[in-house]
Amino acid sequence: EGFIAACVEAGHPRNDDFNGARQDGVGYHQTTTRRGRRCSTAVGYLRPAMKRPNLQVITRAHTERVLFEGRRAVGVAFRQDGVARQVRARREVVLSGGAIGSPQILMLSGIGPAAHLAEMGVPVVHDLPGVGSDLQDHYSAAIKLKCALPITVNDVMQSSVRKVRTGLEYLLFRKGALTVITAEVALFARTRPELATPDVKFSIATFSADRPQDGLQPWSGFTLLVYQLRPESRGEIRLKSPRAEDAPAMRPNYLATETDRRTIVAGLQMGRSLLASPHMQRFITAEYLPGPEVRDEAGLLEHARRTGGTGFHPTSTCRMGSDPRAVVDAELRVHGVEGLRVVDASVMPTVISGNTNAATIMIAEKASDLLRARAPLAAAA
Repeated sequence: EGFIAACVEAGHPRNDDFNGARQDGVGYHQTTTRRGRRCSTAVGYLRPAMKRPNLQVITRAHTERVLFEGRRAVGVAFRQDGVARQVRARREVVLSGGAIGSPQILMLSGIGPAAHLAEMGVPVVHDLPGVGSDLQDHYSAAIKLKCALPITVNDVMQSSVRKVRTGLEYLLFRKGALTVITAEVALFARTRPELATPDVKFSIATFSADRPQDGLQPWSGFTLLVYQLRPESRGEIRLKSPRAEDAPAMRPNYLATETDRRTIVAGLQMGRSLLASPHMQRFITAEYLPGPEVRDEAGLLEHARRTGGTGFHPTSTCRMGSDPRAVVDAELRVHGVEGLRVVDASVMPTVISGNTNAATIMIAEKASDLLRARAPLAAAA
């Protein structure tokens, strides 16, 4: 509530529906949770359907490639517990490997930039230059604070008693710190008044760490995260080898344009101004990173480059379109071949200006209608 009050005081409107008529403003995230737990697509869609006789779910399997007869997709090759297996498709193959996995599988199947496939020793089925290109993601940079009150997740993790209490609170009542997302509160804002829509998002995380894999810091701490919503930079996914078990090369190319660099710096500056509000200062004893000595734009940009990272929203590596570099058409069918669609965040022409989970579910819902040849819903009145 302190951050919400600081934002409202700075002139940002309260917004209880970021997916509504306008995105600008501050409020609580809407989440895909149910009874204190994350309601993933596996929970909300797949598990209720697993009793159907026309569905078989195969686990402990790693997809190797899509099988083709000529230019028509006819099945999938995969390994399950180390054993090579195949399944055949009577109608179509639907690839949903995500913005990293889908382009990798397409390239392993011979669909992609011909020169790159030849370099990797993969026989070319169809030269499709855009596969793996145009990668976009939300880059984020952080302002990390030492907290004046022992109310953060850092404090919980430093106390055996509080850890046990928090665990019991969740197990018995589905309440408490384990039922909330990483950052409950968000602000969508514009770094320049002439912009038509927000270009940055701020989130407050009630913990702090140098790197998540290193564990939380041993003091009361929290983090203000700044995300650039509409990046111009584009990266790529490329094969490292023709072996499906080898992870692909990910080259995100963050902060490659002047707009992207200017926006992340302006976001950090705006974030500091919000933290300077009395509503937030009562929680802060010191700025840990980037630190009060970092004041100029060059220093803030260097901080963003050195300590920033992914928002875990990769998209656009099999993007939709009708131009020569597009990978799928408006019905998610892969250009140049038959019987193959891609259904995941990789088909987005550009990364959306928010979290990608709900939008990806929408893409899947639309794909379901396309596959079943269902008419679209009537427009709302």
